[in-house]
Amino acid sequence: MNRRKFIGQTAVGVGAMLLVPKLLKAGEVSKVKHPIGFQTYPIRDMVSKDFAGTMKTMAGMGYQYTEMCYPKGYDDFKSLAGIAPSDLKKMIEDAGLTCPSCHFGMGNLKNNFGECMEFAHALGMTQIVTPGLDNPGKTIDDYKQACGELNKIAGQVKAEGMATGLHNHEGEFKMLEGQLIYDAIMSALDGELVKMQFQTEVIKLGYKASTYFEKYPGRFISAHLSDWTADGKQVPVGQGMINWKEFFAAAKKTGVKNYFVEMDFDTYKDSAAYIHSLLG
Repeated sequence: MNRRKFIGQTAVGVGAMLLVPKLLKAGEVSKVKHPIGFQTYPIRDMVSKDFAGTMKTMAGMGYQYTEMCYPKGYDDFKSLAGIAPSDLKKMIEDAGLTCPSCHFGMGNLKNNFGECMEFAHALGMTQIVTPGLDNPGKTIDDYKQACGELNKIAGQVKAEGMATGLHNHEGEFKMLEGQLIYDAIMSALDGELVKMQFQTEVIKLGYKASTYFEKYPGRFISAHLSDWTADGKQVPVGQGMINWKEFFAAAKKTGVKNYFVEMDFDTYKDSAAYIHSLLG
């Protein structure tokens, strides 16, 4: 899994030190006008060592939900694979959070679909997101073939009562055979079955999420939020070059349901504070 760099060797006890005095209690998510979430991958070291404590830490920073990575599909989360999904759900809820979404690799969805669905249902998820197409190859036709496989999986996921999402990386925002790979993918996917999870990091390549929300209305289910300076430095949401008022206006208008901040640990608190101040 090729993802963003994360804060390394985090002390297990750091979560306790960062907790605010009053954590949200289970069921209080609905009291927040615009709930926001976080993706666990950048803080996988913390999550793997102290799942319950990390959930409470993040709730204390102002988050209302989380997006997990399937423990049996990610080596960095293998320590969670032996914990019953019902127990993981309880730890999430005890922190005042919910878990509407999770990343599942295409290989897991193709080869262990039933087991993946059992995990998702046990945690009460509504969205099954794959972090990328399975070995798309080097041609547009290769990407189209991979999209066809995801369309089939999405049909199965729909039968389970959940939605399917596809997450992008920077690789999809390159030209191939005279067209942007991302646009080719969008044309090959069944928009009724597969929704997209937009990663705002591609602002570094000059691509804005709002542009694609407007271009493909109704095709996006969620977004991974990160902010960047013009010279490529990661900074808390609201301190970089992304126009977040424009982002949220376009997202709301075109049907985006969830926002997951995905950045280094030391940016999470300021990012949550900014987003809540912006959304009210």
